[in-house]
Amino acid sequence: MKIVIVTDAWTPQVNGVVRTLKQTRKCLEQLGHEVHFITPELFKTIPCPSYPSIPLALFPGRKVAQLLNEHHANAVHIATEGPLGMAARRWCLRNKFQFTTSYHTQFPEYVRLRAPIPLSWTYAWLRRFHGKAVHTLVPTESQRQRLLERGFDNVEVWGRGVDTDIFTPNTPQPLDLPRPIMLNMGRVAVEKNIQAFLDLDLPGSKVVVGDGPDLEQLRQDYPEVMFTGAKFGRELASYVAAADVFVFPSRTDTFGLVLLEAMACGVPVAAYPVTGPADVVKDSVTGSLSENLEEAVKKALVLDSQACIDFARQNSWLACSEVFAGYMYDNTENPEWHGHRHSAKGS
Repeated sequence: MKIVIVTDAWTPQVNGVVRTLKQTRKCLEQLGHEVHFITPELFKTIPCPSYPSIPLALFPGRKVAQLLNEHHANAVHIATEGPLGMAARRWCLRNKFQFTTSYHTQFPEYVRLRAPIPLSWTYAWLRRFHGKAVHTLVPTESQRQRLLERGFDNVEVWGRGVDTDIFTPNTPQPLDLPRPIMLNMGRVAVEKNIQAFLDLDLPGSKVVVGDGPDLEQLRQDYPEVMFTGAKFGRELASYVAAADVFVFPSRTDTFGLVLLEAMACGVPVAAYPVTGPADVVKDSVTGSLSENLEEAVKKALVLDSQACIDFARQNSWLACSEVFAGYMYDNTENPEWHGHRHSAKGS
């Protein structure tokens, strides 16, 4: 199958969405599919207001239509609800081309943290955006239930995997810090609730790996914390492997890919019992879930590293990508599309 994936989230962003899409492309190609991406790299962009590390494509409609016409894809998957996603959706609707979407983050909650916009307004817009999709793919069953309760239709689970070649316990970073080492990695932004981790009154050391709009402010506010900035690949994994517990204070993630990556390094997780951790962490086995994050850390510190590693290895990217491909709508089976094949409209 020839698949086009349209995403507003792409490099230089460093987050779970980008890692998920890159791993999915790699595995889809291994499965014999042809995959093309439409990303902000192909467009003139401006920084996202209040989040300058995210580039937004400027007036992408005409070029998105041109690219979709040229690719002659069997399937189009719209990964994000930004300018590129909206342009691709318009093209699909005008050309009667069935498409799928994915819902990666609790976007209304993120927006609410940055602007006084009611959740109901943002969810109404998202229902409209995803409502025409054949399937809307979410990472966990609890996130599926959340969207169904909000009036979404055709919601299906597409899980996440971990690269166990990179994320291993074998080469920990030699951190000269008092133990235990409590570590968080990911985007350093208000929606990740990192301050709840940094405010914990626990012995040992705190390490934050990642970049984001709140990094410099948190460095000033918490000078005793080690902030490494962004790390990648095996170096990133080495920092995770050096930790005694991975602390995940987010209440708004739909999955938390970093949870599996931490477990693959043999590091148990401490988190709140919310969507994401509740779906990924086996409480009292691979981590501890509690509304008291301090207690969760203490309980996670005594858990078995090997149990974490064994659990993570059950979640391969190849299996996740097979699920993804199974949900793609092949428009060659749609008689209505054949009449538009050679005269596809722009935007």
